[in-house]
Amino acid sequence: MNTLVGYGKNKVEITIPDDKYLGTLVPNDVEIGLTGMEEVARSLQEPIGSPKLSEIVKPGEKIVIVTSDVTRPIPSYKVLPPVLDELAAAGCSDDDITVVFALGSHGGHSEERKRSLVGDAIYDRVKCIDSDMGDVKRMGVTSKGTPVDIFTPVAEADRVICLGNIEYHYFAGYSGGAKALMPGVSTRDAIQNNHSRMVMPEACAGRLEGNPVREDIEEAGAIVGIDFIVNVVLNEKKEIIKSFAGDSIKAHREGCRFLDSFYAIKLQEKADVVVVSAGGFPKDINMYQAQKALDNAKHAVKDGGIIVWIAECSEGLGEKHFEQWMTGHDKASDMISHIKREFILGGHKAAAIALVLERARIILVSGFDPDFVRSVHLEPHSDVQGAIDEAIAEMSKVNPGCKVLVMPYGGSTLPRVG
Repeated sequence: MNTLVGYGKNKVEITIPDDKYLGTLVPNDVEIGLTGMEEVARSLQEPIGSPKLSEIVKPGEKIVIVTSDVTRPIPSYKVLPPVLDELAAAGCSDDDITVVFALGSHGGHSEERKRSLVGDAIYDRVKCIDSDMGDVKRMGVTSKGTPVDIFTPVAEADRVICLGNIEYHYFAGYSGGAKALMPGVSTRDAIQNNHSRMVMPEACAGRLEGNPVREDIEEAGAIVGIDFIVNVVLNEKKEIIKSFAGDSIKAHREGCRFLDSFYAIKLQEKADVVVVSAGGFPKDINMYQAQKALDNAKHAVKDGGIIVWIAECSEGLGEKHFEQWMTGHDKASDMISHIKREFILGGHKAAAIALVLERARIILVSGFDPDFVRSVHLEPHSDVQGAIDEAIAEMSKVNPGCKVLVMPYGGSTLPRVG
């Protein structure tokens, strides 16, 4: 069996022996109508649980559009033009519109990168800025004690519009919706308080109701007040295949239901070897982002199996505290005990990797130096096919009939056994 997997901005061909091949997790077949910018425009004319955006905003109001940073795959340059058209139809001036890149705890963008995210036409038309944790306004506190400290331009706006893409999130259930605000334009303390609930069993991929992290996110969103969302679902080529606009809860829920129909994949059995790619750039821009694919892969591998994790990580580990945790513990298991006694944002992803290591070996194919990979408790390999062959050979010693599962879009697909 031959297929292609993403590695950075390239595709790499891999081969799995037929007698070892269990399957490839690809999206389910769903009916697709319009795509791209046309689909976004359609969703704006058919909002869910809300009047049209052009009926909500008024001329003279200060409008903020919160969209994702470079670590997220939403094509803002395709989503923004129809949104701006709706605002123009309502008589809103471009001078009253600000696009905010939600950095969360990530680093800022260069002017060149901001321009590339929205496109020249948008960048030259409206103000585009990064969020700033040092410039916030407290708008309240959630019932779970999370301070709703929001980037001042967002907090002081008359209207808040949130853009995003919907995919599985390993403890918030799904991305999208109010997540653009919390953690998108909040502070480290607020994010840390919210994310500390990731250790609870109800905080898991594909769960909304009863998920303490998602409930806290949406309570924060209600405190801020989200006037409208536009959330898109992307296919494996990062193309918009469905858009959901309108109420921040109702439209988001419809988007999550569609995502399940597309990306929740049923498995009859787990595999001895799981080959998982984060999906290429930008999902494997650093280890901090690529970790989501690894976390999805854990649902598909047998205990004692091997995960071949394909992630270029061209920009390194990706977050200061994550790096401190990955490099600062003698054993991976030490990170698990550490996170239970002291939750540290950034360290939480390191602990999540350690939890996967409790169940399976991880061979990482990346741009890192091999000695560095070993120092962060993973097994290095410089060649994708070589890593797969090595994993099959190792597992064949234990189980001559071992099976291999391929997840080329690991950041998006969620395996469900049974």
